[in-house]
Amino acid sequence: MRRHLPSTQALACFEAAARHESYTRAAQELALTQSAVSRQIAALEDFVGVALFRRTRHGVVLTPAGTHYARQVARWLQGLERDTLDLMAHQGAGGTLALAAVPTFATRWLIPRLPQLAQQHPDIVVHIDTRTRPFLFADTAFDAALYAGTPEQVANWPGITAHWLMDEDVLPVCSPHLLEAAAQRDPGRAYQPVAAHVLAQLPLLQQSTRPAGWRRWFEAMAVDAPHALDGPRYELFSMLAVAAAQGLGVALIPPLLIEAELARGELVVACAQPLRAERSYYLIHPAQAPSTALAAFIQWLQAMAAQWRAQG
Repeated sequence: MRRHLPSTQALACFEAAARHESYTRAAQELALTQSAVSRQIAALEDFVGVALFRRTRHGVVLTPAGTHYARQVARWLQGLERDTLDLMAHQGAGGTLALAAVPTFATRWLIPRLPQLAQQHPDIVVHIDTRTRPFLFADTAFDAALYAGTPEQVANWPGITAHWLMDEDVLPVCSPHLLEAAAQRDPGRAYQPVAAHVLAQLPLLQQSTRPAGWRRWFEAMAVDAPHALDGPRYELFSMLAVAAAQGLGVALIPPLLIEAELARGELVVACAQPLRAERSYYLIHPAQAPSTALAAFIQWLQAMAAQWRAQG
């Protein structure tokens, strides 16, 4: 059956012109003449039977149909380019995965373990982009996603298979110097955690996406903390980790995201009373059977998660 597809050259010209809303700048980017770009877009409009641009006194602007089509074409061209580069790099061997991931978990937990994946599966290459919310796999080029959410959120994500990896426990951590001062210890003595009520008197660092985090922790510890909602707010756990290491206050952070800081002594456990958060980490992929590369990655990732849980 003959496919009803426009030429790749016409789509490339349209995507560049749509991005710049300028035939001239698109021509400069593509090393073509302005008239060549104009002809390609005119041919594309004839092919689809829809006006994609309208002319103004200042140049061209996208029509509503052109705006929608430009998003689809840009995604398609990016996917085609990525797949072509993968094919060229691996000479047809395959084994590439496009992974969407929550940023701090990917940076702090997954990427430091990828050398082990390379040792076990040297043919698998993992490309990672950040996504924090559920999406439809059919609308993207992703093969899988590392997602942090509640069981209800995962259950409401349509058309997927979810693999639980670990729960997200949070623990109060801070700079050892802040803890030393709070406990009124002599410099050089071992940094031992303090009681929960001591933290109620210290500056608290808040996460903007979880404004009630400290209040829930103090309630679980049965401690009255009138200032549980006070303190500077940071969006990401990585920001909280840096702020806490600099002595700005105590932060509630999952230990799995600050392994390096704890190992180096930049952060210490302020109170050894973790709290089970509402969220867990999952590997999500479309409901159909995974590819050979994805199946191997899932097996490896589950083994890494089990190993981390056993250590905890």
